[in-house]
Amino acid sequence: MLWQPSALRITRSRLSGFAKWLAEHRGLSFAGYPDLWRWSVDHLDEFWGSIWDYFNIHPEREVPEHVLEWGSGAEGARWFPDARLNYVDQALRYRPGSLAIVACAEDSGSEELTYGELSDLVGAASQGLRRLGVGLGDRVAAVLPNGSPAVIGFLASASLGAVWSSCAPEFGAPSMVDRFRQIEPKVLIATSGYRYRGRCYDLAAKIARLESELPSLAATVIVPAGSNTRGGPGPFEMIEGRPAAQRSERTSGENRTSVAEDRGDASAASGSITRVGWAELLSEPAPVVPEKVEFSHPLWVLYSSGTTGLPKPIVHGHGGIVLEHLKALALHCDLGPGDRFFWFTTTGWMMWNFLVGGLLVGATIVLYDGDPMWPDESGLWRMAQDLGITYFGTSAPFIEAGRHSAFSPRQLENLRVRSVGSTGAPLSPEGFAWASSEICDDVLVGSVSGGTDVCSAFLICCPWLEVRAGELQCRALGARVEAYDESGRPMVDEVGELVLTEPMPSMPISLWGDDGSRLHDSYFVRYPGVWQHGDWVKITPGGSAVVYGRSDATLNRGGVRMGTAEFYRVVEELPEVSGALVVDTSELGREGELILFIVPSASTCTGPRLSDEARDHIRDALRERLSPRHVPDRVIAVRALPRTISGKKLEVPVRRILLGAPKDKVAAPDALVDPAALEELLEAVSVSGGD
Repeated sequence: MLWQPSALRITRSRLSGFAKWLAEHRGLSFAGYPDLWRWSVDHLDEFWGSIWDYFNIHPEREVPEHVLEWGSGAEGARWFPDARLNYVDQALRYRPGSLAIVACAEDSGSEELTYGELSDLVGAASQGLRRLGVGLGDRVAAVLPNGSPAVIGFLASASLGAVWSSCAPEFGAPSMVDRFRQIEPKVLIATSGYRYRGRCYDLAAKIARLESELPSLAATVIVPAGSNTRGGPGPFEMIEGRPAAQRSERTSGENRTSVAEDRGDASAASGSITRVGWAELLSEPAPVVPEKVEFSHPLWVLYSSGTTGLPKPIVHGHGGIVLEHLKALALHCDLGPGDRFFWFTTTGWMMWNFLVGGLLVGATIVLYDGDPMWPDESGLWRMAQDLGITYFGTSAPFIEAGRHSAFSPRQLENLRVRSVGSTGAPLSPEGFAWASSEICDDVLVGSVSGGTDVCSAFLICCPWLEVRAGELQCRALGARVEAYDESGRPMVDEVGELVLTEPMPSMPISLWGDDGSRLHDSYFVRYPGVWQHGDWVKITPGGSAVVYGRSDATLNRGGVRMGTAEFYRVVEELPEVSGALVVDTSELGREGELILFIVPSASTCTGPRLSDEARDHIRDALRERLSPRHVPDRVIAVRALPRTISGKKLEVPVRRILLGAPKDKVAAPDALVDPAALEELLEAVSVSGGD
């Protein structure tokens, strides 16, 4: 055990306030968190109805007649079918003079916005979007860094009943196109450039590519690189649309595209697309008048990749996200007015959406754009000290890196962090211990696990409960999480499939453009009526949980999930490549290797060999077209890929063997087209030191 809450901390928690309200208004009392959790999942309609009332959600109809309509299981639920509301009503309801946003970036000072100032800017941006023809149900796509313009753009879009979707600027243009083309956006909001690790990167070519390959686009809004909220001068000058600070070529080993490589003529885009600047979009003041929409009206589209097909365009509704984020952020993360809430993220990860949710509970959200290790491993911690951050959210790999660093946050005298959130990968027991002892006194280390699919956490932190090394404190209120065996039976104290047997309000309302079949096939095929999430989990007798990583073949690098099919679309079109198989050996508390096996093309390579030039070309293509995080650690040439008789690549079996599972228990030779291919692949791994 690493931490126990004091009696005062428990008493002052927002969860205790909720429990007191339940006693006064519902006549309910609970012996402790397990008792409260059990009530929340046994009486879903009563629980979520109490969340609605406790947080005083203001819909068009003040008292919805129905909370939940569904038969049984986790599939097909309809929440609050007669309610109308808007996310923005909840996000901008706090005192105008209280601080809403603190935004900062590498090598630049911070910018602050009060709730009143944010409301004014959102009103102006929504008016600007109206002038561009955006209305109810239209899609607004964004390629923006994690700064105020992204939050303003999202809230303006949501206030109109439009649907938001964003990618981080470092994504490759083909990955952006694969995502945005599915949702047919009317308007694109994009930065002209961004800074990372002290270098500046131009996005003109990517913007032109998006404009040329998204036929639905009617307008593009350009946010100047490094600009402040209102579009004024940024921390570096722009010359001819490019940062003046950089003209150098990429140096060996860097995982970003240099300005020289990423240049493009933005004027090459279709002449039918209107171009406006960010300042012009905000030029006409207007009040925020949120459009009241149905509970399930689409709020945003996030993307989560499986192992086949294009990235899944996951649609979440206004009401489900409002309810879920109020519950998670207030009751579990213990956030409210006066808190400064930070999570290191980009706009392409669901944790950005979760971070923006801090506005729903009246907290000040802290946005950071750049390298988390810039200028060194102390950078984010010094920012936390300077800005008075009370909740510091990050990833397990960041904490593990800190554990191996010479720097300890305890060296800082005025760190006010009382809670640390960790996600993106399982946090090791050693990582828990380091965070508990080396950050500051009385800090709750809350490892959480959920995902893009629900834009929240199933397993989460709790201000009432102790923290034990390697364990997630609890199953979230309203989330009936179980560990299933192969036969679909719940287990305790044994590792099984993480499943959800009852619905949550923030489950996807759909996959964009799907008739329901792809949604069903993605989550409900293996256990009918039960959501299968794709993680290995153990529920302890005390109700805490241990997560052991993905149970499928999805690649999870630094918290950014990418499907192998998306990976193969880049690799297998290269002239050097005849076939490819990729595995991620990450496991509990450790980001492992990303290993790419290549069957070389006979037309460009001699036998089962790859030249250094071919390996470099493969890595460059993945870096530029997919993501810098998904550049493989090793590229290994093989004669053939191991496949089942039905033609499926052995992604999961190879990963399990590389992590130590007995080969004969994972891949039966008589089920393979070419059993020798597996033997040769494993031999190639053992003899390849680098590549």
